[in-house]
Amino acid sequence: MIQATHLTKEFGEFTAVKNVSLDVPEGEVLALLGPNGAGKTTTVRMLGAILKPTYGSARIAGYDTVTDAKAVRRVIGLLTEFPGLYLRMKGLDYLAFFGELQGVPKPIIRQRSEELLKRFELWEARDKSVGTYSKGMKQKLTLVRAMLHDPLVLFLDEPTSAMDPHSAKLVRDSIANLRQEKRTIVLCTHNLAEAEQLADRIAIIRRGQIIAQGTPAELKQRLLGDPLMEIRLAAPLNGLVSHLQERVNIVGHGQDWIRYTVPDPTQFNPTLLNELAHQDIPIITLSEVSRSLEEVYLRIVEADQTEVK
Repeated sequence: MIQATHLTKEFGEFTAVKNVSLDVPEGEVLALLGPNGAGKTTTVRMLGAILKPTYGSARIAGYDTVTDAKAVRRVIGLLTEFPGLYLRMKGLDYLAFFGELQGVPKPIIRQRSEELLKRFELWEARDKSVGTYSKGMKQKLTLVRAMLHDPLVLFLDEPTSAMDPHSAKLVRDSIANLRQEKRTIVLCTHNLAEAEQLADRIAIIRRGQIIAQGTPAELKQRLLGDPLMEIRLAAPLNGLVSHLQERVNIVGHGQDWIRYTVPDPTQFNPTLLNELAHQDIPIITLSEVSRSLEEVYLRIVEADQTEVK
């Protein structure tokens, strides 16, 4: 659904994006992560047929972003980080205006507006001026605008910024539903927990280049190594540490717990549990310790900074 090959954008002597290549299939959520100024917004603007690339090419749903720019704009929905709002317009009129720009028939505009405003709990504010909306309400209204014409592809830049937890959950649930409907989504966010929850794949961009790409699980395995396990007992460890240290990599331990990494926990852990059971050692839990996308992101960015130095 999204194909980009060596996308590059230069502004004079400054290269904002360099050799970005992406291949995003139908129904996938790709999280595009990176520090401020990394090139995320410029990349999205090229994919959305707003900016022409200096070099390289991109196709959205089969349409070239340069030669078929109008067709691209019809099949995408775009939520920018700083969306323009006509503050004197009423919410419903605002959507009607943009729906007509997209060529949506008026009955469909009304139907979709009502459906989406109710979904995002804005229906009661439909006849109020947009200037009276809170920041979170404005953000939700612009998301409704991006979804109004039922696009195949959505580019969402910080979709839950300025929202309270309840509103943010509404948006995340909506993104999950869109994925089930085979919509393709590129999500730019600094909320790494949100990216990990929603994204099928992660692409990390820095200084205009993609420096890492893969599923959250692949990136964790690549950067953080073997799975981290923790076993907790209802009794002191006694000699368990020395018993395990030649078989696994012990990361830490306390009076009644041990954390270790092992290449294949599905093979090792059942054996360990059997051994402990035969020794009548009381086990409370044996589980994998969840490691966050934030750890992966910081490891990648810090490693990249070190290489530059």
